[in-house]
Amino acid sequence: MKNGFKIFDTDTHLGPSVETIKPFLSKKVLDAVPNIEQETPEIKIGLAGEIRQPPYRHWWRFRSGSGEGGWGGGKPRFLGEAEPREDQREFQTFMGTRFPTEGTSDWSASLRLKDMDEEGVDVHFMVGGGGGNYRDPEIAAELVRGSHRYLDDYCMTDPHRLKAGIHVSPTNIDLAIEEIHRYGQRPWAVAVHPSLPVGYPLDHPDLNPVWAATQEENLVVIHHSFSQGYPGYKDLWDNPFLGRLASHPWGAMRAVGSFFGSGIMDRFPNIKFGILESGFGWLPFWARRMDDQVIYMGYVNEHLEYKMSEYMTGGRFFAAIVLHEGESMVKMVNDDLGDHILMFGSDYPHAESRFPNSADIPLGWAKLTDEQKRKLLWDNPVRFFGEP
Repeated sequence: MKNGFKIFDTDTHLGPSVETIKPFLSKKVLDAVPNIEQETPEIKIGLAGEIRQPPYRHWWRFRSGSGEGGWGGGKPRFLGEAEPREDQREFQTFMGTRFPTEGTSDWSASLRLKDMDEEGVDVHFMVGGGGGNYRDPEIAAELVRGSHRYLDDYCMTDPHRLKAGIHVSPTNIDLAIEEIHRYGQRPWAVAVHPSLPVGYPLDHPDLNPVWAATQEENLVVIHHSFSQGYPGYKDLWDNPFLGRLASHPWGAMRAVGSFFGSGIMDRFPNIKFGILESGFGWLPFWARRMDDQVIYMGYVNEHLEYKMSEYMTGGRFFAAIVLHEGESMVKMVNDDLGDHILMFGSDYPHAESRFPNSADIPLGWAKLTDEQKRKLLWDNPVRFFGEP
């Protein structure tokens, strides 16, 4: 709590190292590891840009064989120049005033809780925590199970303050349903986070059993874009600025249109859907454009019960803010769509967060009433994810 406001940060991150995730993996994976094509780069730079010291921990990067690209790899080209430079890629600029404590996104939930106390934040929803991006389906399944065991161990340090999502993939629907039911009643598990291969639509009917299990366990569905596999990644001209600029909003725009236009929210009337770290000032524009294009273009579910904009404003859709869009944008969206949609998000512990002052920023927004601040910081996240 800070200045009398309870705070629920809906966009924070976890990234376990090889050393941290290994104890949660099955013998099947550990026996196979020496023969699995993999990369284990040293973690010389932390998630916020901090310089690490040896002995280094390592990332685990399995080669999925999918051919996916993204703006996060390869040689970067500066805008206005014909070819990429030979220089090493530079890390993003840290936007806060002090680096988050080392280990908070990897092995130490207790240190994370101390960072939360310093910032005055009551609850974190955490994106990430491992997964199974590997071409052998049995190994991929074991990696997913191991990542959820890790999340369970980490979050149970204080499950009322540390929340996370269950990772699901259409490559193994049975496993997705199994894991939703295995962890759906754990106090930390509040969401389902689909991880889709390139070219696989969010609205594919094969995912209906996943949405049914999600609804049965009273979980929500989240969308969070990443640097790999988002729409249009092949057409960014090797430029990280354009990649980061476009990836999150466009990925979320597509996800919103797909989720609403396919009738998922009609077939599963208790499901809630939210977007994280994808911007939010575009929401009024997108609501109007969707309403028009449904009539002009069609190619959506022919039995939708509501207008597309009404799915956005009807109380089952939520969006985390990004701090740089500011109070005027928050006020604009609140005035246009209602003040029941937006939620506070900081991107902790990534470089985009303003740690340890992220929560101070919306608390200082004079254009918002105290009631609107309470909705942004606590009430709307709780309406989305549930009481902590």
